[in-house]
Amino acid sequence: MVGTVFVASVLALAGCSSNNSSGPPCVPEVKPAKVDAIANLLPDNIKQAGKLVVGVDATYAPNEFKDKDGNVVGFDVDLLNAVAAPLGLKLDCRVSAFDKIIPSIQGKAYDMGMSSFTDNKEREIQVDFVDYFQAGTLWAQRPGAPIDPNNACGKKVAVQTATVQDTEELPAKNATCSKAGQPAINVIKFDGQDAVTNAVTLGQADAMTADYPVTAYAIKNSEGKLEAAGQQFESAPYGWPVAKGSSLGQALLKALEHVIQTGEYKQILSRWGVDNGAIDKPTINGAVS
Repeated sequence: MVGTVFVASVLALAGCSSNNSSGPPCVPEVKPAKVDAIANLLPDNIKQAGKLVVGVDATYAPNEFKDKDGNVVGFDVDLLNAVAAPLGLKLDCRVSAFDKIIPSIQGKAYDMGMSSFTDNKEREIQVDFVDYFQAGTLWAQRPGAPIDPNNACGKKVAVQTATVQDTEELPAKNATCSKAGQPAINVIKFDGQDAVTNAVTLGQADAMTADYPVTAYAIKNSEGKLEAAGQQFESAPYGWPVAKGSSLGQALLKALEHVIQTGEYKQILSRWGVDNGAIDKPTINGAVS
């Protein structure tokens, strides 16, 4: 994001842990009652620990990011806190680079990830996903410097490393440029989304590509330095990654269904202005491509 992000909330905030050290739970903390029938689905080690160790890349506002005090906040954080409550768990968030989260789940350093992962078939080979949201891709550009996402050959485009925009969208677009005998898109990669956004506003890139909620939020908070380039396209599910075959997936699925039934799910999405990504029925491994 450009500059410092301020988030208004009526809930008290507390810090999150980083790296591999334990710390207080991600916030805000939501405490509806534990539901034993759902909590009993958890793996024994997580049940005994009383917490979920969660890998998070905190650069992807409004989904997960740090507020002005360094707390990890966002709609993803609020939602997972709500889902953890019927499981009787707290969140122990470990701030991480995006591309390190899935390997850390496979290596058992994290129980799960919370970083706006698009659930796709390639990632499902490595982990299972509990799908909880739907989002497409949206490009942004500087005002007065229009760019067509479907004809960006030869342009500089910023993207966060290891996102689907980096691994799928831009390689496919570059293949089209090559077939047409056009110069390739100059893909400029960054580890964090905040650096991607800054690259466009500072003129280091012609455009950026990211998930729709992230691009829309960046535009809204750019003080007129960014605008949408085209419309949202290629909608796909967001999922929380967990270890392949872990019963944690089923526990999270049932807890999410509970949060949807109580109405809290839509309240959280509405509070963050991301209602258009709401789903009616969560699934496990619902990738379409």
